[in-house]
Amino acid sequence: MADGLNQARAVRVAELMNDYRTLLLHISQQQANASPEEHYEEGFSVLRECHAAAQRLLSANYQPCPMTGGGNAETEKAELQRVIIDSSARRFQAHKIYLRAAAARRWAMTRANILGGQRPTSAHGPSLKAAHITLQQELGRITDQHVVADLRAADLRAGHWLDDDPSLAVIQRWIVGR
Repeated sequence: MADGLNQARAVRVAELMNDYRTLLLHISQQQANASPEEHYEEGFSVLRECHAAAQRLLSANYQPCPMTGGGNAETEKAELQRVIIDSSARRFQAHKIYLRAAAARRWAMTRANILGGQRPTSAHGPSLKAAHITLQQELGRITDQHVVADLRAADLRAGHWLDDDPSLAVIQRWIVGR
């Protein structure tokens, strides 16, 4: 039996897709130039990994179920719920990528400030090591639970309808199943 919430589900899909698009845009803006000597520094490697992960995510197509209901409200509800799971999983992945890219970008800016346009020397060692430790700590805090909690808090602040939003376990199963 139809529950009358398909309009709310459709709005939720639009919200999730907009967040996903915005995150991909922000990921693309997380750039840092590395010299050939710096190419393999962890922060620059993380940035490259994030850009590659965003490209893979962007190229993963949505696979709709064949619709057999012919306008049936229950079939529409099921498809909307499926799209909510898919778009939630994509947004989750994009947000995790964005958080990692932003941490790496902060590291790159800190590194550039420490070096001041110079090549690294032993005098820069302690400051560069501190920046590296900060990057590792930030990356370590970007857990799946943190990402979901961060997204949920933003959704609650925005007053979004969340009744059909999937749990972390559902998102993780969806990602593994794709």
